[in-house]
Amino acid sequence: QLQLVESGGALVQPGGSLRLSCAASGFNFHYYGLGWFRQAPGKELEGIACISSHSSTTNYLDSVKGRFTISRDNDKNTVYLQMNNPRPEVTGIYYCAARFKVSGTCSRENAAHDYWGQGTQVTVSS
Repeated sequence: QLQLVESGGALVQPGGSLRLSCAASGFNFHYYGLGWFRQAPGKELEGIACISSHSSTTNYLDSVKGRFTISRDNDKNTVYLQMNNPRPEVTGIYYCAARFKVSGTCSRENAAHDYWGQGTQVTVSS
């Protein structure tokens, strides 16, 4: 059974750090590009970062560049989102998603992804 399970969401203070993880099972992980998406309260789902199947390509939302880092470990079937110095406006539910793509590209478009996790809550507040 195909699964994506996010973890690591928490309440964090501005200026702190947080690492989200997404563990995958039930499919050939290394054939898939991956993305992290955010659903902020009252807003549409937004692509935060993506990474290609073998990490050759990453792409970030402009507002998180330099503070967030996406990475993956294909041996552990896990993708990560390191969040450094988060701001209150990044509060929301974070989802990981998988997109079948062997070549070295990735996408932050919601509709491009085939499989989704259940989400993990991140709250940035003092």
